[in-house]
Amino acid sequence: MVVDDQAVVRAGFAAIVDAEPDLHVVAEARDGAQAVRLARELSPDVVLMDIRMPGMDGLTATRLLTADAGAAAPRVLVLTTFDQDAYVHDALRAGASGFLLKDALPEELLAGIRVVASGEAMLAPTVTRRLIDAFADTAPASDPELLTSLTPREREVLTLVAAGHTNAEIAETLGVTTGTVKSHVNALLGKLDLRDRVQATILAYDLGLARPRRPHRE
Repeated sequence: MVVDDQAVVRAGFAAIVDAEPDLHVVAEARDGAQAVRLARELSPDVVLMDIRMPGMDGLTATRLLTADAGAAAPRVLVLTTFDQDAYVHDALRAGASGFLLKDALPEELLAGIRVVASGEAMLAPTVTRRLIDAFADTAPASDPELLTSLTPREREVLTLVAAGHTNAEIAETLGVTTGTVKSHVNALLGKLDLRDRVQATILAYDLGLARPRRPHRE
């Protein structure tokens, strides 16, 4: 489902998606309230969600949609404008699975949809890394006691996940198999009651395991 208050933008994204044989737009919504209503009726797998809309905004709609049906909730891919939207951290907390800039290339849009539809989070792409780095400092601190349930290796994996590394990259860094890394990731997500790697990254920032990268000065 495509959610945006601008009809031309909705039509553009819908045309790109519907041109793919494995993707289909089941609905378009002009605001958050309509998005929530249609999602509950049609159960889309992925929702492309604008943030700034009249009436119910995308942040509120994302929170409602991701809380609706647990594991069966739609995956929300937020469409944002990097130099305007300062709601990224709140959207992650609300349950968004990733972000795309509105001027993303068609292939980036399609790749993002497929990534979140498969159950993964859009954490590795540069745009997501930039957004998280830019706004993570606005997060309230989490309780450090949350980490006591993790093994030293799980804490190490969490730190690498927060740095934006894939399972393959983590496996190479730690000298283990990707299957072992996946097991560690699943274990830490379960212990911390997190849905995906995006939420794990935000928690790592909150706890000081990862910090936004700052530009070097000469």
